[in-house]
Parts: sequence; C-alpha cells; structure tokens
Amino acid sequence: MAGNTFGQSFRITTAGESHGPGNVVIIDGVPPGISLTVEDLQVDLDRRKPGQSKIVTQRKEADEPEILSGVFEGRTTGTSLAILIRNQDQRSRDYGNIKNLYRPGHADYSFDAKYGFRDYRGGGRSSARETTARVAAGVVAKKIIAEAFGGLVVGYVTQVGQIKAEIENPGEVTLEQVEKLPNGEANIVRCPDFEAADRMIELINECRKAGDSIGGAAEIVATNVPPGLGEPVFDKIKADFAKALFSLPAVLGVEYGIGFGCVTMKGSEHNDLFTSEKQNGANEDGERKIVTKSNRHGGMLGGITTGMPIVLRAAVKPTSSLPIEQETVTQTGEDATIQTKGRHDPCLLPRFIPMAEAMIAIVLADHWLRWQGQTGQG
Repeated sequence: MAGNTFGQSFRITTAGESHGPGNVVIIDGVPPGISLTVEDLQVDLDRRKPGQSKIVTQRKEADEPEILSGVFEGRTTGTSLAILIRNQDQRSRDYGNIKNLYRPGHADYSFDAKYGFRDYRGGGRSSARETTARVAAGVVAKKIIAEAFGGLVVGYVTQVGQIKAEIENPGEVTLEQVEKLPNGEANIVRCPDFEAADRMIELINECRKAGDSIGGAAEIVATNVPPGLGEPVFDKIKADFAKALFSLPAVLGVEYGIGFGCVTMKGSEHNDLFTSEKQNGANEDGERKIVTKSNRHGGMLGGITTGMPIVLRAAVKPTSSLPIEQETVTQTGEDATIQTKGRHDPCLLPRFIPMAEAMIAIVLADHWLRWQGQTGQG
C-alpha cells in the first residue's frame, strides 16, 4: 500500500493495522543527541490510548512503546529511529458477522473498490489504531522543536455537538488546563472551558446511552514558532498542516486563523496590522520584533510563518461504528441491516487531541530542518 510516508527532512513511515500484531513507525532525519526514553513516549501515548475514561472506547491497550533502533544511552544517534507499539486487546470475533457487509461511514466499500480485498477486523489500516505510531513520532518532533526554538504545540476541544467553548486567547491555553480541572481531577473531554466541558460530557454520555455518537471540533495552537518556515508555492506550511490533519481518521474540515469567517469580511476588517515590540529582555533601544496587532491570519502569510501563534481547527465527524441498527448492503449489493459490535468512542474528540498535536509538531520539525538546510544553519 503506497502513501505510508510523510515529510521530507523529518520523515515518518508507518505500518500496522487495528487487529494486527502492532503498529510501527520509522523516523528518518532525527538529529543526534536528542534525549529520548520510552517514558517520554508514554506520556502522549497515554493521552491517546483507549480505556482512559468513561467517555471513550473501553478497549484496553497499555500502548507501551518499544524503541527498536536509533537511541543509545538515552539519546538519539542520528540514524533511523524505529518505535513499535504492540496490540494486546484485539477482539476480532466482534467483526466476524459483518465481514460481508458495508458499514455506513466506514472505508469498507472504498477499500474493496481499490484493492478487491480488505481486512474487515476493525477497519484494518484505516483504523485510528494506526495513529499510535504517529503519536510516538510526534513526541520526537515536539522534542526537536522545543530544543530548536522553544516551540510548543497544544490542542484542545472547542466544540461537541452544539456546545461551544469560549476561548479568549488560544495562544495562552496551557497543557495543564487541557489535561486537568481546577480541582486536580482529569479533564476527560480536554476542553479548557470547564463549564462547557461539563456540558460536553453530559452530551457524550447521552449519545453513548442511546447507542449513538456525536461530532465536534478541535483547535491546535503552536507558539514560539519563528517567522520564515514554509515555502511560497506547493509546500506552503499551511498546505502541509492541512494534509497532516486531513490524513487523520474522521477529519472532515480544516481551517486556520479566522478561517471561513473571512467570507463576510471586508479587507479593511480582515487585515492584521503590523507593529513592533521589544524583544524579551531588551531595553528600549534594543532590537524589536515585527508582530501584528491581531492574528486573523493564524500565524501564516504566503504559506510562510510570521512568528505569531499558529492557530488551526479541525472538524471531526461522529464515530461511524454504532450498535443501533442501520441499513446497508452486502458485497454483492443485496439489501441488509447492520449493527456494529465492539468497543467504540461515542465521541472521538478527547483522544483526537494528541493525534492532532503530533501531526502539527511533525510538520513544524520537518519545515524547521528544511529551513536550516536552505539557510546553511544546520
């Protein structure tokens, strides 16, 4: 199957299926000397893994990573880095009775149309289970951008169904706000508007009890990104961000900055006005940096970063696998009904956040390394 590699200077290649032995990622382009342990990888894998709360799938996977190559004495060697995450709690028997049926909302029919054969157990290669490998690669990318320019990527849920969060300043949302409530308990829906988070959880539970699911939206913000990353034509960094997010399962829409809000605006309303401000720690006569008074451009102009926070949003569809009866057809086109057994998320958003963060970090690491090669600073 083609299309398993993403990136240029920081390049990941993944393999694995939902109900196979495991998922693996090979990462090329990792600079030598980056501190990396399995404990580092485990943090984001735990944020992604199933069974972490009552509002996600109850499949039980430890998602313990194994570093197969590219690390010696706790540091990257600069050679290919390989990471394996084994599957442990597959229940393939849950899919035996639907192997000849097409599940609504799934890639069953399109896989058959393309290959004439498919792994019907849990979606095979198109399952979100393969994102374990991406999340592991994202941890490496986060380390690269943090060390290179203090880059930080934070994602959070902004909407579930009709319930919308109020986020006044995306660039100031912290990982702690996403992961923890004020009382120290886990923020299981990963929304930093805590009042909205409570209502989101109620809605998700209502859908789960009804045998249904619900969609929503996530926002991903990258801060401390220097100006100058990206290319002006085909390799615009916004285009790579879009490809990265659209490559994730269940994403139906991507926007950045003001996004589709621009369609009702005049140019004078939409333009972000330039100004300058003191560099951190500089005196009044010190070097000043160029900034904009607002950030409707979402940190990118002409496909190149401006130094303002990068703000992206992704629309995520409701989970397609439902225990309620739905109409479908067999592989031979005969009318049938289907009920999908197994363990599935009533809402994908809480576990989507570390997946989206990983893909944005991978794009940033890739473009940073490419920029260093172009400017001779590498």
